[in-house]
Amino acid sequence: MPDAAETMRPPELQGVIRRRMLVNFRADPGVVRRLLPAPFKPKLHAGHALVGICLIRLEAIRPTGWPAWCGLSSENAAHRIAVEWEDDGRRREGVFVPRRHTGSRLNQLAGGRIFPGQHLAADFTIDEAAGSIRLRMQAKDRRTTVEVVGKETDALQAGSCFADLADSSAFFAAGSVGYSANHGGARADGLELVTDRWTVRPLQVEAVTSSFFDDRSVFPAGSICFDHALIMRDIPHRWMALPDIALGAPGCCG
Repeated sequence: MPDAAETMRPPELQGVIRRRMLVNFRADPGVVRRLLPAPFKPKLHAGHALVGICLIRLEAIRPTGWPAWCGLSSENAAHRIAVEWEDDGRRREGVFVPRRHTGSRLNQLAGGRIFPGQHLAADFTIDEAAGSIRLRMQAKDRRTTVEVVGKETDALQAGSCFADLADSSAFFAAGSVGYSANHGGARADGLELVTDRWTVRPLQVEAVTSSFFDDRSVFPAGSICFDHALIMRDIPHRWMALPDIALGAPGCCG
């Protein structure tokens, strides 16, 4: 008979990424390092740490092999930090997620229990038309707000630390593995996003706010700056649970 760990293994999920925005900021590596528990440390590009918000609409989400008609849809947001770490002598990379929010009641109930990652409740307001988008997220507990206004374009935002779209795409494609603290902060749940293809376009951002990244008690003045944003649409994908890992004290893996 299978043991308890095997019977409790979270199911693999599949669905469609209807819309995914990666809103990216460059930040002071020293400031970001203090936010990360061991074994994670900032993954750098051109001397900068990269942090951001993943704003994603998922559709037809269901256990792999189930028909699409029984799938669920949801709006979700994750504040994330590009990281790297050592695993049995191998360098690994992905993202650490300090906060996840969702508009789905089911995700709130199942996150951190049935599948990895605790999800906090939030309201989402989205207005899309002809390649333009305005998205606002307000957490139910009023602690976190996000607003992004932008339009799809063909070139990265002026002043980005990335040379071009290919440079940015390669960096963020490597961030398909995400970990977020759970179990009272002692361990981190792991989740891997597997896409049938990876296709992104630049999103020209006209306005962006994040109460987390705008908090000067976390990111002092001058330590963080908006860099650029990407958008992807209509991507078939799967979510796969990963073994959790033990966490140490923040900042100890400098």
